[in-house]
Amino acid sequence: MSQTIAFQMPVRPAGAAVPPIADGDRKPLTKKEIAGDHPTWCPGCGDFSVLALYYKLIEKRRILHEKVTTVAGIGCSSRFPYFVQAHGAHFIHGRALPFASGISLSRPDLHVFAFSGDGDAFSIGGNHFSHTARKNIKMTLVVMDNWVYGLTKKQTSPTSPIGFKSKTDIWGAVDQPINPVKQALATGATFIARTSSTNPNHLLQMMEAALDHDGFSFIQCLSECVEFFPGAFDPANPRKGGKFNEIPKEHDVTDEAAAYKLASDPFPGYFGIFYRASRPTKNTLEAKINADAQAKVKGLLPWQILQKTFERMR
Repeated sequence: MSQTIAFQMPVRPAGAAVPPIADGDRKPLTKKEIAGDHPTWCPGCGDFSVLALYYKLIEKRRILHEKVTTVAGIGCSSRFPYFVQAHGAHFIHGRALPFASGISLSRPDLHVFAFSGDGDAFSIGGNHFSHTARKNIKMTLVVMDNWVYGLTKKQTSPTSPIGFKSKTDIWGAVDQPINPVKQALATGATFIARTSSTNPNHLLQMMEAALDHDGFSFIQCLSECVEFFPGAFDPANPRKGGKFNEIPKEHDVTDEAAAYKLASDPFPGYFGIFYRASRPTKNTLEAKINADAQAKVKGLLPWQILQKTFERMR
């Protein structure tokens, strides 16, 4: 079973040097060593592909066992931590990002991966998505978007297309679905990519790029729910007559306006890295705040620090 890292791993001091992800003296993990409980998704679910590529990422990039950090909220996709034999937490609905933020800020030597579904990330967790992105906290959020609430058996989700008939919209959805890429751009994410569970090579490339990014990286991954929305992403799957249009090579990933324009293309749209920018992370900024505060009381005993605080309050 997965373990909760918050209580089992020592806290690295703010601003401390970050060691390399891999250790040349240790062998890379194998899938057998990193795989946890047997996945319980429905046969054919796109989430299997995302999990397999996460294993592949850990193995390929030689991430040490104690550095694997997986957090999720609630939903089919959010069962992820159970299937990864490493540190992580299956947190409450929509609150994966605040929990992951605490881990990231207290453990700068880790790169946290959070996994969510479209409901978990954009509905109950919508505000957390916005604020984690604008603060540019170093982590990766992978949203397995299936356009439906699958775990609770077919209700309209924030990304369900207009006309989708569900248990909550038996007449067909009438609300405008959100555009995850546009929302990520508007809220300040510094890395934004889009991929599909049916294109494993591309999915792995996006996860590797997100891992390398110093900041909040967001990946929207189309992941079909074969039980409650089969065929939803056929137009994006060449094996089913669709098209997987990769972002043009001439696209400037630092051009926010150009990224927004690409994100406006009708479904199936484009796949790849829409936007990537360099901006100080909250991790770096907060470490400096802490270091500056500690420098002011260097050499003082705890009771002396407390006394100085009381004196300032007079």
